Amino acid sequence: MLSDSPIAAIIPVEDMERAKRFYSDTLGLPLTRESAEDTRYECGGTTIGLYETPYGGKAEHTLASWKVADLDAEMTSLRSKGVTFEDYDLPGIKTVDGVVESDTMRGAWFKDSEGNILCVVEERAA
Repeated sequence: MLSDSPIAAIIPVEDMERAKRFYSDTLGLPLTRESAEDTRYECGGTTIGLYETPYGGKAEHTLASWKVADLDAEMTSLRSKGVTFEDYDLPGIKTVDGVVESDTMRGAWFKDSEGNILCVVEERAA
């Protein structure tokens, strides 16, 4: 059943070597597989797969989100590695210093080396 199966995010990248440096060095994800077809990283029991294509970085939506216990600490760590958080002023989403807040969550978005949008989210107790 799908409800019992791990899920994987598959992310298109334009430059695999540059993307591997970002996911390995900047995000600190452990590399679990590297082949001619793709590169995979382990994240909390799930997988992020990267594949090379000229269309990498073209999506205008979030491709992967991490649930984190402490958003501020995660943002500080990522900023220390050169990550810049996005600011949005859209209907229903307005960030302040890169963070959007609601009754149920706090979140922040950033782009990988290829321009793909990624997110870190701290859930709040209901």
